[in-house]
Amino acid sequence: MKSLKHTTLGLVALACTSAFAQENYKDLINKVEISEYSDRYTPVQYITPATKFSKKPKNVIFFIGDGMGQAQVYAALTANGGQMYMSQLNLCGYSQTQSWSDYVTDSAAGGTALACGQKTRNYMVGMSPDSVAIPSMLELAEKAGKATGVVVTVAVTHATPASFVAHVNDRHKYEEIASFYPNSGIDVFIGGGMKHFTERKDGRNLVKEMTEKEGYRFYEDLNSAKNDNKSKLAVLAYPEHMPDVTSDRKFSLAESTKKAIDILRQDKNGFFLMVEGSQIDWGGHHNVISEVVNEVIDMDKAVGEALKFAAEDGETLIVITADHETGGLSIINGDYKTGAVKANFSSGNHTGIMVPVYAVGPGAEEFHGWYQNTEVFDRIVKQLNIKK
Repeated sequence: MKSLKHTTLGLVALACTSAFAQENYKDLINKVEISEYSDRYTPVQYITPATKFSKKPKNVIFFIGDGMGQAQVYAALTANGGQMYMSQLNLCGYSQTQSWSDYVTDSAAGGTALACGQKTRNYMVGMSPDSVAIPSMLELAEKAGKATGVVVTVAVTHATPASFVAHVNDRHKYEEIASFYPNSGIDVFIGGGMKHFTERKDGRNLVKEMTEKEGYRFYEDLNSAKNDNKSKLAVLAYPEHMPDVTSDRKFSLAESTKKAIDILRQDKNGFFLMVEGSQIDWGGHHNVISEVVNEVIDMDKAVGEALKFAAEDGETLIVITADHETGGLSIINGDYKTGAVKANFSSGNHTGIMVPVYAVGPGAEEFHGWYQNTEVFDRIVKQLNIKK
């Protein structure tokens, strides 16, 4: 995988503990960072869209850029010389991200709103505020006979993927979240988090159980699974989270997304796939613009793989949004020619800023406008014609 070379300069004015920090990050106020990119990734290919769409999508590929606000997208666009696959999605809306309990959501409540269509308390996963389990769109798609998948760059037990598979009252109950995978019916899941399946306090080995009872095949590297294109495939490449994209991550999000599509597209009833650019959020918490940009571009390459499939398929809706914005990012200056981005972070935390929603394909017109994050769920479920 080609890495982005960069140099960074940061200035920190103030630091304090963050109440919403997911990985013990510090709250960095008014940090200005400059990134220079000397080696941008290959030019983006324009994907000619399908000339005819089905009336309703057979498939949905749902991208969530964790912590990705409009400024994060624009910073990546600048760093890559004004080219992104995301810019080829021709309909745009805005989503309000507040949770049931807080003006500023965490990823568990934000993920639950997107996955399940109901706002909940911060830190709760797949549950209403009064701790009642709510079915996710992945579970509804599974019940409707569609193939399903989850692809992330963190542990598959982390807040966002958990919102599509599990129902727990605290996002940090990773082993309990992992225990929902055996009975989920999910056809493919790729990310990290192997230890939550095998090194458990209750002594269970979920990999062994899922292999013996349900026929799953588990791999620790995507390359090892290159000749396996059947459903019930899992790649858990790290004990917990993947490293950041510039730290020799074993495979890109684009590669894992393509693998999932190759498996799911074989289902005659169609599929639902959730793809998360998970560590965009971490760059925001760290207040490092180069980290933000690298992770957005990694997800954008995955969007390119989805667009290529959708262009030939004609029955696939692609939706891209975020669970929240992270960092209070503003862009002070930039240069398309050099890829330089000068950015200011007002927080090391999540913010309440609205986030963009992009869509292309059959049903994309339903996603323009300004609405609550729960509406994203409602509109996807409506387009897939599956019952709540």
